[in-house]
Formats: sequence, C-alpha cells, structure tokens
Amino acid sequence: MKYCSGCGASVSLQVPEGDDRRRYVCGSCQMVHYQNPKIVVGTLPVIGDRVLLCRRAIEPRHGYWTLPAGFMESRETLLAGARRETWEEARAVTCCEQLYAVMSIPDADQVHVFYRAQMELPDFSPGLESLEVDLFALQSIPWQKLAFLPVKRVLTSFVEDHARGKFLFREETVTGEME
Repeated sequence: MKYCSGCGASVSLQVPEGDDRRRYVCGSCQMVHYQNPKIVVGTLPVIGDRVLLCRRAIEPRHGYWTLPAGFMESRETLLAGARRETWEEARAVTCCEQLYAVMSIPDADQVHVFYRAQMELPDFSPGLESLEVDLFALQSIPWQKLAFLPVKRVLTSFVEDHARGKFLFREETVTGEME
C-alpha cells in the first residue's frame, strides 16, 4: 500500500499509538489502514459416495481440480457464499450443508471455510471459472492434479471420515506451499 484511501497522501508502516503491530498509517490524516485476511468459502458437494470437483479455467492453477469455492462477498453469510460459489463454478445446488473444515492460511492472509454438502440430483455443468465439472468416486480423486493444499487436506479428511462412517469437524492451520 502506498497511498491513503481517505485522502490520497502517502502512507508508511508504523505502530499506531495503543497498537502492538505495524500498520499502514497516513502521514496526513493519520488514518490507520487495517489489512485483514480474506475469507474463502466453499462446499464439498457429495452425491452417494462421489464428490463433485471443478477443473479451473482461471489462474492460479489453471487446469487443476478443486472444490467449488471462492472469496466471500460483503453482506453475505458463510453458507450463502459457499452456495453461491458452488452455483457459480459448478451450476450445482446443495442442501443439508454442515460446517466441515476451517483452515487458517497465514502465509496467504486467508481463512478457508468448507461445508460438507449433499446434492439431491447429479445436475451440474461448468460455470465461467470452470473448464469442466465431474463427480469422482473416492478412489478416483485426481490427487496429483489438485489445485491447492487446503483442498487436498479437506478431501483427505473426507475420505478418511467416509471410511470410518463418522464425519468430524476440523480446524487447522496450513503453512507452506499452497499448491
């Protein structure tokens, strides 16, 4: 960040009075510019024992498979955002959603939230951000072609939980390479 969004003057990194970390502060109007993590919301859509994955039509990781997910919008709930992203990327409608995983990704300034969700019908098609969308049996998940580490973690947990017959909520921190 170089300029204040309030007055346009230059900003500098400093610890504001009463704070404990460096933040961008305007040298003119003294506005403190807080930078907070972005929230990514999505679903793990399931029908029977198959999961719905999308092959990305955009960067990063164009051509790789992922769960339908994306950045939460303002004035949107977590679940509404997850449903919207599922519709936008896979033209799929889900129901019976249950919070399944929350992943803090400090290196990317993101928090990923995934819902385990049911699809009543195998009705789906690629949205604008997907090259293709398909249902995968658990033993056929394209592990080497998954786009992101958090998606791999969620799918790994799901396969383990499915084998156990018990689905557990997970909260974890993901560090290192996102791919």
